[in-house]
Amino acid sequence: MSNYFNPEIETMPVEDIKKLQSRRLVEQVKHVYDNVEFYRNKMDEAGLKPEDIHGIEDLHKLPFINKDDLRDQYPYGLLGVPLSDCVRIQSTSGTTGRRVVAFYTQDDINIWDTCCARAIVAAGGTKDDVVHVCYGYGLFTGGPGLNGGSHMVGSLTLPMSSGNTDRQIQFMTDLGSTILCCTPSYAAFLGESIKEKGVKNQIKLKAGIFGAEAWTEEMRHNIEESLGIKAYDIYGLTEISGPGVSFECSEQRGMHINEDHFIAEIIDPNTGEVLPEGEKGELVFTCITKKAFPLLRYRTRDICVLSRKKCSCGRTHIRMSKPLGRSDDMMVVKGVNVFPSQIETVLLNNGYEANYQLVVDRINNSDTISCDVEWTPENPPADEADKAGRERKLVSSLKSMLGIGVEVHLVEPKTIPRSEGKAVRVIDKRNLFEDSKIGK
Repeated sequence: MSNYFNPEIETMPVEDIKKLQSRRLVEQVKHVYDNVEFYRNKMDEAGLKPEDIHGIEDLHKLPFINKDDLRDQYPYGLLGVPLSDCVRIQSTSGTTGRRVVAFYTQDDINIWDTCCARAIVAAGGTKDDVVHVCYGYGLFTGGPGLNGGSHMVGSLTLPMSSGNTDRQIQFMTDLGSTILCCTPSYAAFLGESIKEKGVKNQIKLKAGIFGAEAWTEEMRHNIEESLGIKAYDIYGLTEISGPGVSFECSEQRGMHINEDHFIAEIIDPNTGEVLPEGEKGELVFTCITKKAFPLLRYRTRDICVLSRKKCSCGRTHIRMSKPLGRSDDMMVVKGVNVFPSQIETVLLNNGYEANYQLVVDRINNSDTISCDVEWTPENPPADEADKAGRERKLVSSLKSMLGIGVEVHLVEPKTIPRSEGKAVRVIDKRNLFEDSKIGK
């Protein structure tokens, strides 16, 4: 297998990428205007017709859409083809409101599989590998996406899904899994469990493809050490297609966006102004090939940076940084913007694992924030005085990072519940209280 899944596309000169995007954007705008009433109304309100869009230079003229629009149009309001042409749906969890349901034609599935295949090849995958997929299957996009990508590469695919860690490790050792696909928090848990069982010398993993939740560089290094692998990031959203919208190469300095299928922009989240390359802002995606659920200028709420700096892997597609947080997940505590990733960075830099949980509350009209942190089994506190000293050190480090005080509680290993999917890092009781009032 070559170094690239599709070198003709992935190493295309930037000017040719933009020509391809322009042509596909013009076709997609006409498709959604003709077939999706919601978009037609939005464009008519903005005084736009398909013929006003001549290429990517006109992308900024199109109106944004967001997750509320998707929920309001549930289930069929954004469908761009006859339902009889659709072969699958995937869906978000719906934990924050009405579900988002994304539809796929067979061509849409093939494109998605191609994107995930590129991610696997970028991580060193070939037809000789055993790809161990323990993302969830069903409506969640993680399992189906990497499963389809693995098939396209020609790898032996283990569709393990999530859960049953003992079985995961048994299959990993018996069948010689070489590439692990799951959430980073579950990868960290697998590393813990493998160490406890004393079977690390039986593990043949060489790489991991981890996504679906935020993780830091410090967590990457810990996972790489515990599993003896190289850990690659992958990015996607159910609304756009699923994992594989972008992925890391061996350089590990940002994720290459599959620009033949997606156009990325960075905007000021407050004004909607498009920002130049290198500026930090909210990521916006336009799908230019997906037909069943074609999103134009979809606001992801993820905060990141785009860069076209030359990459040593030879790929020319633009790279996005790891999401630095979410404009809607960001917590404002005592007037300060707080991202959970900042907490994680401090903990890992101080020698702790990424096993923590934040609790934000409001007491006597004042915000409070506390953090439970597990000490490592190899380095338990000697006594209560030692424990208190370690807590004070973390309080000081967190205040230096955030600018506000965080109450820290060191707890025993395995005290904080583990997750086989996305880890629950934050409990914001202020929101729970407000939601309870709304429901009354």
